[in-house]
Amino acid sequence: MDPELQKMKEVVLVYLDRSGGLQKFVHDCKKYNDSKQSYAVYRFIISINPSDIAELDATLGNYILHNPLQAAQIFQSVCFVAIKTLSLIEQLQTEAQISILLKPTHLPPLPSYVLSLSAYPFNYTSQRFYISEGIVIAMGTVTKYTQGARFLCTEETCLFSEGRFRCIRVHCPGATESATVRTDFVCSLCSSPLREDMKFRVLGDKQIVEIIDAKILNALKGYSIDKSHFRIQAFTLFLRDELVHKMTIGNHYRIIGIPACVQNGLQVTACIEVNSVQLYKPNDPSFVSDNFKFLLSLTSSSCWRFTAVLANIFASQVIPPGTYNTLKLAILLSLVQTCEKENADYLDLLIMTSDTLVIDRLLNYSLCLLPRGIRHPPSSDIFPSVSKDKHGTGSASIQACSAVLAKGGICYIGDLSSYKKDKLELLQSVLESRTTTVFIPGKKYGEEADQQVTVSVQTNFWSFVDVDSSSKKHTQKENFLIGQMDLSLIPVNLVDGFGLLIYNELPSGRLSSPVVHHILKKAINPEAMLYKASQQFTTQDYEEFILFARNLHVELSSEAESLIQGYYLASRRVRRDSIHGSTLSASALKILISLAKAHAKLSLRQTVLEEDAVIAVLLLESSLTLKHGTSALCVAPNPVFPFDLSDENSLQQRDMYLMQCHHQLLKFIAAYSPGIHINTNEE
Repeated sequence: MDPELQKMKEVVLVYLDRSGGLQKFVHDCKKYNDSKQSYAVYRFIISINPSDIAELDATLGNYILHNPLQAAQIFQSVCFVAIKTLSLIEQLQTEAQISILLKPTHLPPLPSYVLSLSAYPFNYTSQRFYISEGIVIAMGTVTKYTQGARFLCTEETCLFSEGRFRCIRVHCPGATESATVRTDFVCSLCSSPLREDMKFRVLGDKQIVEIIDAKILNALKGYSIDKSHFRIQAFTLFLRDELVHKMTIGNHYRIIGIPACVQNGLQVTACIEVNSVQLYKPNDPSFVSDNFKFLLSLTSSSCWRFTAVLANIFASQVIPPGTYNTLKLAILLSLVQTCEKENADYLDLLIMTSDTLVIDRLLNYSLCLLPRGIRHPPSSDIFPSVSKDKHGTGSASIQACSAVLAKGGICYIGDLSSYKKDKLELLQSVLESRTTTVFIPGKKYGEEADQQVTVSVQTNFWSFVDVDSSSKKHTQKENFLIGQMDLSLIPVNLVDGFGLLIYNELPSGRLSSPVVHHILKKAINPEAMLYKASQQFTTQDYEEFILFARNLHVELSSEAESLIQGYYLASRRVRRDSIHGSTLSASALKILISLAKAHAKLSLRQTVLEEDAVIAVLLLESSLTLKHGTSALCVAPNPVFPFDLSDENSLQQRDMYLMQCHHQLLKFIAAYSPGIHINTNEE
């Protein structure tokens, strides 16, 4: 035996003993031995720390990293000797029956071990370990593949025709089913045809997944500061056995695997045989810019001023400061209420406007403040769809969509009135349950029974309705209540599904003078910084601020909770009719809490105060007034920003106005929800 090979085998045994791998191997062998059943292949998974191996023997460490298939054969030989020496599996006959899967815990943090899905050239010919990452955009259903099979020679006088495990075929990374099992294998001893002994075939689970580089998110945003050009292509992954169902559509993963080429007819596809899967967690900034810190200290005398100034100067790159303040505050609140948790506080926005161009620009710009801001293209599906797998398996593949790719972010779906009834009904169902169900007909995709797959939709939705366009499509009603809008073009339940309904009313039915001047100046010089606020608070500053604020963990104070509950109960009693009962939707309480928490996050606080609850109530009451008309609380048409913010005096005036609203709210709760105890401050 080669002395170097013998040394590597000794190192393997030492490493398995020190790392606890030998104990696990013995435990796995016991399971096979206890079953008393003979298998063509006995499969073992061995976890490898490349750093520890390299310290013991650099040659073996290099072998594992750059020749993993040959390294697995060394482990196979050591494991076979261990089984025979310790009598661990009585049924085992030959070394070829052992299948070893090496799983490295990590790879060296060097560029040569990174396989970029968007870089050229793509090195898929060297069968060694690489690390890569991407977003799952398609997932196939689980099918079977052959882990290993036993073959016998058809010539009766041949030694390989006996019932021993001499001819074993084992799956290798990237190999197709035909490479393991087919009918044209010949005996290596007498060249006679081989036949498979079917009772010894070992099957495993297989799932085909497609991922794409995260850079695709930049291409799916409606507006982007990054002007670089790049080519992106989806890439195929094979998940096998214990890795099946380890990935979720829409998630971002980091994987270790071996690239390979799979031939399907005349087509050759580059793929990765996945070895390990890890959910990718981006490092959000742990700070805000100095300008925001200074602004926070300047406005610390009031719980309302900081967010007011934030909204006032927000998006000055696309619209003038001081315009659309209520809408901009709602956008900021929605942005900080984005995360990938199952039971997150969502905040969806529906905007009624006759100024679709400016609103569209504002929403497009706002999307770019999040890593997962997706503008839905009208030609594609909002929610997942099913198609036939293109790798020749004939099974179903669930395709991602705008809503799934926007996981933990914003999905901007454009003009709501442009969608057909079936799409609106599906959207309403998703807004209510935050899940969508994909139906897979078994007959069409080679399955015995139909399947239903539930996909989680964890995103905020933004949309708008063109008031001028919708008014031309139908006859408007005449029996409106005070403050109520004509929303008959959109299903009532769908309107209730959106957390906030905002009416962006234009003064005198036309654009304001500052907006017109801004549009004209930007048309002449698109790169110009028209306002000092754009220089002091850049887009990058807002990006960092949003990513920091949305990760804050906030808790409701008892005072804020009492105020929210009191308003909710009082509104249910006030907003009633004799036929349908209360017109307040069941989700209103969740929306109130979400708004209050969002305002606390936007204020960089971890406790929701009464002041946050007051803003939440005013925004929701304004939304309810547009839907159902005014109530006994009787808020102004623009209750959060009743007048322009031009200087500190206007901020002081707004504080006094909001304090009056707070006092009015307490009186409303005392009158219509007397069972709720609210602490009132007489001063």
